[in-house]
Amino acid sequence: MIIIKAFDRFAGVIGPLAIREGGVAMTSAHGAGRSRLWGALAAVAGAALVVAAAPGRPVGSDASRLAAEGAEAAVTLLVNRALDEGRDGPAVRCAVEEAFQAGLCDGWRQQRVLATAWGAGSVLGGSAPTVALPTDADGPLEIALADPGRLTDVTVHDRHGRYVGGGSDPLGRRWTNTEPLRAGEEYTVRVGAQDAAGTPVGVTMAFRTAPPKEDGRLTVEFGPKDGTYGAGQIVTATLSRPVPADDRLSRARVEQALQVTSEPAVEGAWHWVDDSTLHYRPRVFWPAHAVVHVRSGLDGVEIGDHAYGGPSDGLDLTIGDRIEAVTDSAAHEMTVRRNGRVIRTIPVTTGKAGFRTRTGVKVVLGKELEVRMRGDSVGIKRGTSEFYDMPVRYATRVTWSGEYVHAAPWSVEAQGEENVSHGCTGMSTADAAWFFATVREGDVVEVVNSGGERMTPFGNGFGDWNLDWRAWRAGSALAARQAPSAPAAVVHAASRLRPLA
Repeated sequence: MIIIKAFDRFAGVIGPLAIREGGVAMTSAHGAGRSRLWGALAAVAGAALVVAAAPGRPVGSDASRLAAEGAEAAVTLLVNRALDEGRDGPAVRCAVEEAFQAGLCDGWRQQRVLATAWGAGSVLGGSAPTVALPTDADGPLEIALADPGRLTDVTVHDRHGRYVGGGSDPLGRRWTNTEPLRAGEEYTVRVGAQDAAGTPVGVTMAFRTAPPKEDGRLTVEFGPKDGTYGAGQIVTATLSRPVPADDRLSRARVEQALQVTSEPAVEGAWHWVDDSTLHYRPRVFWPAHAVVHVRSGLDGVEIGDHAYGGPSDGLDLTIGDRIEAVTDSAAHEMTVRRNGRVIRTIPVTTGKAGFRTRTGVKVVLGKELEVRMRGDSVGIKRGTSEFYDMPVRYATRVTWSGEYVHAAPWSVEAQGEENVSHGCTGMSTADAAWFFATVREGDVVEVVNSGGERMTPFGNGFGDWNLDWRAWRAGSALAARQAPSAPAAVVHAASRLRPLA
């Protein structure tokens, strides 16, 4: 049994959610690097979860009943949340585990679901729905095992690909977030575990945090985290409340206040992805070893009708070597360049007919030393000739729906000769290990001549580079054309408002 706790200060009933299967593998544990737990676990807060087991399976059944019937492995998930009933006492007490176990939390609601062997490979696609429950973001998210076994994979990320950091106890029985959730955001939670017999089980969950209070000041959360990234890394800005597209003046004021500077200076612009999300990119990829600073000047700025901006934390990035990996599916070959110089040519295989690899520019989202890939996670029925279920090593992720560059020792004879995969880019184990060690998050991975669908700009990773510069600038609320100036550092937002085109 796995217990998943989240603290919700608003009333409402969680119902089951049918999540579309849209990927290839369950991601690995992420973000355990922070040593300080965010907030005290005794604080009132959290996130209500919507949970889905594998499609077509009994969501409300008990693991013990399935085991007695001789079914495949399963563990029960208990999703607990506290309701705001107009008093702070019960919610505060229920943030302590002992109080819940002692039955002192009369304001809680509980939902039972299953994590199953069928769900161990499930992935949530970018367009899957969530339930808009008013869930308070100000609290811990805790995932714990109640039965013998161990947690093997826990990832939490929002719709923009930003992970929520978390840490596990030494025995791998409890995971807690070390970073706060964001208000007005959609999250995907993937939990993988092993039961007492070592059988992998898993489930995918989705939830949405409530928007901030209307009287709150407009703030911004920048992404990714501070650190070193590849030349294709996109800067994201998530606003604490939406700014509608028809409010062009407010959008222009917001965009003007979001300042990006770089050394050396490059031309760049913000693009409104939706009412509360902006992405920033240069006209071309970041120069190698550039230093990028992102700051908000919203504090005290009037946004809309008597609404004002508030303070926000900045972001500092360093760009590493400019790594670009271009796969020509027709030639069955990947060419990897570092700072413009070819450093390796790799024979590969890409998607065959019916499973063509997406064409276009993608960006490395993360690296997983080993993942389990299953055909039913992309709609391939068990028992058919195309079905597969196998562990895969040196997996470099480029889309949220499950496209990877990875080791494929089973197709070595086809590599460099023909395309036989189900959409991923496969190569030898030695080449995959080298690629895994060479690239970092934000590096550029492009596919040409595959015959597949075009990589979408948003929603399935960072496909932003597939928009030409004119189309990218059309998504900006500022009509002013930007040009790099003489200083080494330049602000990548117009210095003043100008008439919109």
